Amino acid sequence: MNAQIIALVNQKGGTTKTTSTVNLGVGLAQAGKKVLVVDGDPQASLSISLGHHQPDKLPATLADMMGKILTDQPITPGEGILHHPEGIDLMPSNIELAGMEVSLVNAMSRETILRQYLDTVKRQYTHILIDCQPSLGMLTVNALAAANRLVIPCSAEYLPAKGLEQLLSTVNKVRRQINPKLQIDGILLTMVDSRTNFARDISALLRETYGGKIKVFASEIPHSVRAKEISAEGKSIFAHDPGGKVAEAYQNLTKEVLKIEKQREKSKAGLSR
Repeated sequence: MNAQIIALVNQKGGTTKTTSTVNLGVGLAQAGKKVLVVDGDPQASLSISLGHHQPDKLPATLADMMGKILTDQPITPGEGILHHPEGIDLMPSNIELAGMEVSLVNAMSRETILRQYLDTVKRQYTHILIDCQPSLGMLTVNALAAANRLVIPCSAEYLPAKGLEQLLSTVNKVRRQINPKLQIDGILLTMVDSRTNFARDISALLRETYGGKIKVFASEIPHSVRAKEISAEGKSIFAHDPGGKVAEAYQNLTKEVLKIEKQREKSKAGLSR
């Protein structure tokens, strides 16, 4: 089983990366996929929003696993991985990951430590989702080096064009130097308030600016107070408000992500004939 490794990345905070990681992960699990979500942020938002409110008390986290890779220690199968009642697994993180980022600076093959860790678990999963920290530091570069696909959540609150340009230039660099397999699935518009002309204009502008080079997902994630409430509850929007607009949007996004996968497999099969 060759796992699809999808990094959700944007160096700007507040673009609902974590919410999107949780809900895309659960959406994929509901579609019968075997999913691991990886918390790649020392702030541990993903771990917290999946019900682990004191991440600093967890016995093993991503920092420990990456530490073992750095020091050539064996990792036991399933070590540190937590199970969530909605059918996904979590590799949690905590503030120790910030120290790991510092250690990586002088490490050999420092960009691929996360990839080497994921190599030890990826046979158990069809999909691994990485929630990246809001910066373009060493941890994010590790996620880009490990992933074969990227989803870029982007809030429709203002035009984040400058930030996107910076992110895309980092992606191109990683692609050239470390990971030629990296492909961008698309830009995901989040926090879209469809009642305002402003959000509609931004949505149209983003599609116009990037639509030629990068797919902008048809699914847009609506702005919703309910979606913000769920991180305190430790569950996904599907468990919290299954009939709501946000759940529907994440269901559509899941379908789009799986469709992209199918299309790529098809064109690969066509090429290898």
